[in-house]
Amino acid sequence: MNKGPDDSTHDITRRHFFRQTGFGIGALALSSLIDEKLLAAGAEAGKPHFAPKAKNIIYLFMAGGPSQLDMFDYKPALNKYDGQPIPEEFIKGERFAFIQGTPKLMGTPFEFKRYGKSGQEMCNLVPHLARHADDIAIIRSMKTTQFNHAPAQIFMNTGHQIVGRPSMGSWLSYGLGSENRDLPAFVVLLSGENNPDGGKSCWGSGFLPTVYQGVEFRSKGDPVLYVSNPDGVSDEVRRNSLDAIRDLNLANRQATGDPEIDTRIAAYEMAYRMQTSVPELTDISREPRRIHEAYGTRPGQASFANNCLLARRLVERGVRFVQLYHWGWDMHGNGVGVDIPTKLPRMCREIDRPIGALLDDLKQSGLLDETIVIWGGEFGRTPVNEARSGSKLLGRDHHPRAFAYWVAGGGFKTGVTIGQTDDIGYNVVEDPVEVHDLHATVLRLMGIEHTKLTYKFQGRDFRLTDVHGNVINKLIG
Repeated sequence: MNKGPDDSTHDITRRHFFRQTGFGIGALALSSLIDEKLLAAGAEAGKPHFAPKAKNIIYLFMAGGPSQLDMFDYKPALNKYDGQPIPEEFIKGERFAFIQGTPKLMGTPFEFKRYGKSGQEMCNLVPHLARHADDIAIIRSMKTTQFNHAPAQIFMNTGHQIVGRPSMGSWLSYGLGSENRDLPAFVVLLSGENNPDGGKSCWGSGFLPTVYQGVEFRSKGDPVLYVSNPDGVSDEVRRNSLDAIRDLNLANRQATGDPEIDTRIAAYEMAYRMQTSVPELTDISREPRRIHEAYGTRPGQASFANNCLLARRLVERGVRFVQLYHWGWDMHGNGVGVDIPTKLPRMCREIDRPIGALLDDLKQSGLLDETIVIWGGEFGRTPVNEARSGSKLLGRDHHPRAFAYWVAGGGFKTGVTIGQTDDIGYNVVEDPVEVHDLHATVLRLMGIEHTKLTYKFQGRDFRLTDVHGNVINKLIG
């Protein structure tokens, strides 16, 4: 926004405030090693709006879009009419990512069963998750507005399809801070064939101070890049260097009034503390053999299993938001190895055992009562075979109109399924859940009223749910 010479808003901008107060605020921040709560202007960081049911979140993001129709939303009609053209009324005016012409209905090649006392229905590809049927809530009625990977992933994480908005983990870090001053409030763990299509924007801080962005941890090699001291640099030399850089940054801050310099100082201090805290945290070889057998972990290797174990260790230490991205769920059937019958069982084998062990661990330690676990991707898959370029392999195109998520712990109801799709799983017909609704509900369980967690940017208040979002009361226990 351009400001004229008489623009009165200039006198109340955050930058102008810091310019006037100058070194005093910088020294105050430094006195507490740049307490992150001081950076949360406009919100009472660390003070929930009401008593929270949960303290931490583990978000298992399945990048690529898992097929809900082959995992959590069984449709007998699809199997009955498999291979027949889909009725025209479903696809009239529809936009697909790759499908052309009139596609044919496609049943699931997998067996579905009911599990637990609750009778939760899911496919036989996830037996370890099925053991926890009575601990989870399945949402069959998720909807999104995006049908391409990158914007859909960014939308699912930030509430907006265009880069530049803060992610959910960043909003929670901003609103609640961290319970461990030696670790970031928001940690990201990556596994799978590629990084998410939406890139770092999925866990970026957007217009929030960069201290709130997700910090990537690696399960192989140095846990965090550039945190270790270079060869020949002792801890004493590093400390002296950081002190000198801090003094220069504070002098620059006094001259410019730029509050982002506080973030820079905080990043240096956090990195210094992480040199001690992170190596111990990420050394999963210290876990008992029974734990490695339960998760299927192999220390020193990058894997979703290792990341699940790291997630448990992180929430044990008070990290607020841990997000695991596992890429590989895009199954169009347009080539060997990327068809539903071949790839979906492989992907389920990669995630099922460690997720079952993670839920076991959290439940046995009592952490599941205060830790929300979320599972899902950026959209679902079509109830028709894509058959791109005449492919005879079975695959499903992107489908934003209806897909499945499941949630557990932290105040969510257990052993329930909400939402319903039509007979072929094309449209939601009962209890639709928008992306902003899920965000609003998660914030509620963390003790935050989603309409009140705001940050002023470019002249207006922004929030994770924008101008949308309704809490899903049917999911709250």
